[in-house]
Amino acid sequence: MDGSLAEDKKLKAMLVNAGVLIPLKKYNNCFLARTDPKDVARTEGRTFLCSEKKRDSIPCVDTAQGKLGNWMSPVELEENVSKLFPGCMQGRTMYMIPFSMGPIGSPLAKIGIELTDSAYVAVSMRIMTRVGTRVLQVLGEDEFVKCLHSVGVPLLPGVPDTAWPCNPEKVLVAHRSDKLQIFSFGSGYGGNSLLGKKCLALRLGSAMARKEGWLAEHMLITGVTGPDGVKKYITAAFPSACGKTNLAMMSPKLPGYEVTVVGDDIAWLRPDCNGQLRAINPENGFFGVAPGTSMASNPIAMGTIFRDTIFSNVALTDDGGVWWEGMTKQKPRRCTDWRGKPWTPTKCSTPAAHPNSRFCSPLVNCPSLDEEWQDPLGVPISAILFGGRRPTGVPLVYQAVSWEHAVFMGATVKSEATAAAEHRGKVIMHDPFSMRPFFGYNFGDYLRHWIQLGRSLKKRPAVFMVNWFRRGDDGGLLWPGFGDNIRVLEWVLGRADGTVPASGRPVGWVPQKTEMNCNGLEEELPDMSQLLSSPTTFWREEVEEIREYFTTQVGDSLPKEMWEQLELMEKRIELFAEEEEEEEVDNY
Repeated sequence: MDGSLAEDKKLKAMLVNAGVLIPLKKYNNCFLARTDPKDVARTEGRTFLCSEKKRDSIPCVDTAQGKLGNWMSPVELEENVSKLFPGCMQGRTMYMIPFSMGPIGSPLAKIGIELTDSAYVAVSMRIMTRVGTRVLQVLGEDEFVKCLHSVGVPLLPGVPDTAWPCNPEKVLVAHRSDKLQIFSFGSGYGGNSLLGKKCLALRLGSAMARKEGWLAEHMLITGVTGPDGVKKYITAAFPSACGKTNLAMMSPKLPGYEVTVVGDDIAWLRPDCNGQLRAINPENGFFGVAPGTSMASNPIAMGTIFRDTIFSNVALTDDGGVWWEGMTKQKPRRCTDWRGKPWTPTKCSTPAAHPNSRFCSPLVNCPSLDEEWQDPLGVPISAILFGGRRPTGVPLVYQAVSWEHAVFMGATVKSEATAAAEHRGKVIMHDPFSMRPFFGYNFGDYLRHWIQLGRSLKKRPAVFMVNWFRRGDDGGLLWPGFGDNIRVLEWVLGRADGTVPASGRPVGWVPQKTEMNCNGLEEELPDMSQLLSSPTTFWREEVEEIREYFTTQVGDSLPKEMWEQLELMEKRIELFAEEEEEEEVDNY
């Protein structure tokens, strides 16, 4: 692939003729792909890290909680590759895709070359990465990541082709960091086949980052400009489908604020010569979850995705457009669902769009794209946010009291499962650093690397936990979210500057209800105290669960600093529990 516009048009026309892409006449250069119903999400159970010693990979954890990773020996990997790949591309065209993760020529960028037999992967990689001959020109003698992908279905004479070829029974996604190799077989879904994304940017990326002294993280990067005209950048790590894109593209509801996008999914963070942590977005596009995206929730995304976009597994409307649950209040009277079947809201109980349906759009389409998004040295980071879907117990926002506490907060992130992988929703799972499916090496060593890197920084970013998903006694969300999240960011950046107050609680520094700007939200926030509360009963149970998690699912590789932070939190909980009991007696 040379990355040219002519090449892109040719490939898309071929995919339309093959029935893989459906042109969307309502929009400019947009297409719909319908995947095989068995190929709609990342196959985490078939994703492996390969190393000589299992200890160098990820310790396996309780499958009821979801694994931090799967290990495979080099011998087993070689056996799998020798069984699966010979002849797998027979009859198909093979595409060589030279791509750069990060601005081409940037000292922070990495180069990969993906070989694939999927033209869908080829046109999607052109959106998500920088593809073309320029990449080969800057490659020189530097090493690059070798990426091999096949849908796993040879196109043999006399055997009918399928619109979405895949081999779901034999899916394998394997990574070998010591040789900079990625193998993907059997799946055409983006998370498994666009090998620059999760595979290179996170799994191999995190292993390279440890070796070279930086971080590869599942984080958005966004710029926040306040009424004073000063712009500050934050990163935020949330599990998939937990609001990263919405936060990155926020339309703030406080006057005088502007939010700009550097990236919505992955951040590479490196200390500069002054000890300042800086971040680049290694990607070139958005691969966002469609359901729930609307003019109300994310108008910036809606202004991005209706040109030069490939949609997957959304519904097709009669006028040649697309639709998904949550896109509009009024459902279409009829449409064609993600499986290609007629759909009406009155007769069909299943969703018109798959819960993990996606849009694949170029970053340059974004109306709020940050002017520094291509800065080869990255943008300076003032604050780091962690978060997840926690319906009870976890406050709207709280701040770490130290860098070690910040790492502990990241290590203990938990969230309701989403449709982005093959898990059932509503199950609370451990998702440390929102990296559970993406670690490239041993989790304990990963925590140790975070601790050591933070200690080396002269200008450490402030670190916070946020929870947009706290629910009240009636089951409803307590926080309006979306554009009102700027109120939390205002407090976060004030804390990073040391200019706003906070109160000590068992979990860390928490704002009082009078310390956040909630003007105009009085009717929507009848109980701000509950939203900011950290009940000691809940957190006592949390401490015991974390202790069990550290003991049985992480084990001896856990740094001693994490045990120390657990003990400190337990002491804070008991201290506040005693104060609460004394207050109850006084009130009585």
